[in-house]
Parts: sequence; C-alpha cells; structure tokens
Amino acid sequence: MKGKPSRLPLLLALAAVATACAQAQSALPPTTVTTTAHEAQVETNSAAAATSDGTTTTSERAPDEPQVQSMSVAQSPPSFEVTISAIDDGIAARMKDSWRPGCPVGLDDLRLVTVSHHTFGGGVATGEIVVHADMAEDIAAVFGDLFAAGYPIERMELVDEYAADDDLSMAANNTSAFNCRTVAGTGRWSQHAYGMAVDVNPLLNPYVRNGRADPPAGSAYVDRSVDHPGIIRDRDAVVTAFAAIGWSWGGYWSSPDYQHFSRNGR
Repeated sequence: MKGKPSRLPLLLALAAVATACAQAQSALPPTTVTTTAHEAQVETNSAAAATSDGTTTTSERAPDEPQVQSMSVAQSPPSFEVTISAIDDGIAARMKDSWRPGCPVGLDDLRLVTVSHHTFGGGVATGEIVVHADMAEDIAAVFGDLFAAGYPIERMELVDEYAADDDLSMAANNTSAFNCRTVAGTGRWSQHAYGMAVDVNPLLNPYVRNGRADPPAGSAYVDRSVDHPGIIRDRDAVVTAFAAIGWSWGGYWSSPDYQHFSRNGR
C-alpha cells in the first residue's frame, strides 16, 4: 500500500533466522549416541568381587556388549517462507484458463505469491496465489500473519486447477485470488479480475444470500457458531491481518460473504 512501510522485509528476515536455526540444528550429531565401555567392562570382569565364602562373581554383561544411550533433540518449529514472482512464460501457461486477452489487467500487472501455510491436519504446506503486483507484498505479509497465528488453510492453488470455474474452486475449499471473471449475474468485472480480492477457505466461509449458501456444500457453515479452526469470525486473526493492509471483509455485508476480502470493499 502506497505510503505505508512494507512488513514483508521483516517477515523475510524472521524466516531467514528460523531457517538458519534449523540448519544449525540439523548439523548437530545424530540424536542416538552409542558409547562402548569395553575396556571398563573387561577390567570389572577381571577384578571380580570376592564374597564372604571366598568365591567370586563376575558381571553377566558380555565384554564386547556396547552400552547404548539415547538422547532426544527438540525439533525446530517450521518457518514461514515466501517468494514473489513475476508472471513468466511458464506461469502464464499455467494460467491459460484464468487469464486471457481483454482482461482488465495484463500479466505484467500480476504476481505469483508462494507462501507456507498450516493445514487442517496439523502440517505445513506450500500454497500459491496470484494477486495484483501492487498488493503482492501486502498479501505476503497477511499470510505471514496467518502462519504466525496458526490459522489453517485447506488448500491454496491457482483457480486454473479447476479450469477457472469459481464454483468448483469454492467446493474444493480452495483459497484463491485472481480470476478474470465477472460478478455472478452481471457483466461487471469482479475484484478478482484485478487481483484485488482473496477468498479464504470458501467452503467453510460461504457467501450467504436469502439464507442460501454459495457454494451449496457450505450450507453447514451458515451457522457461524459451528466449531472449526478454518471459520472466519469478526475481529479474528484473519480479519485483523487483512485490516492491517486496509482490506475489508465481506462478512460485514448485509448478505455476508464470509470468505471474501477486497481492497475496495466490493
């Protein structure tokens, strides 16, 4: 956002520090350490203790049997990683369904943002999202905040994985941004056609109009009291992260679009 310092350099610096720590940890000796007490055991066996009746006893341990000591080493937490790439020929070929001549922005106006994100299964995955070039660093910072907060995202793929069909992408609970399409039922360009809107976990955060959910499979989540870590709520980590870059949440609309965040509030 113009006039506001970017938080991306800080995120990148923190990621670099975390990565360096992980590399230093990986350079440590193996976690299982084997020590052999052969010489000490031989000495013990040869100097058997005398009993009161003059007999001797020896150790039952074989002279060459090693003593094994196991040590556990704490694992480093996963680090947030991000890259921002111009749309080269390879990426453009992947975007054959979501972009075409006549779209309101050119490929030069877009960026591919690749970020780490938590999954519903408790792991960490790498996701991709295409946004307007002017917003790329801000969006990277948003997902850095969500990673730090532990917010999970089921999947984060280009809409081209779904032939740029928004209904299919939402039904798969795919978090996405750019898609050269109009607002449903109109001839007006969607904010997604500019790369200026992001839909987050859309199945869990449906668009609700007249009591009906879009996507339809999201009807189970019209009731916002349902307990699920991917549900977005007022003033939570997701809403706060987007608000920090000046983006608005569709969950505040009269017909709420709980998945939707946009630069201009539409």
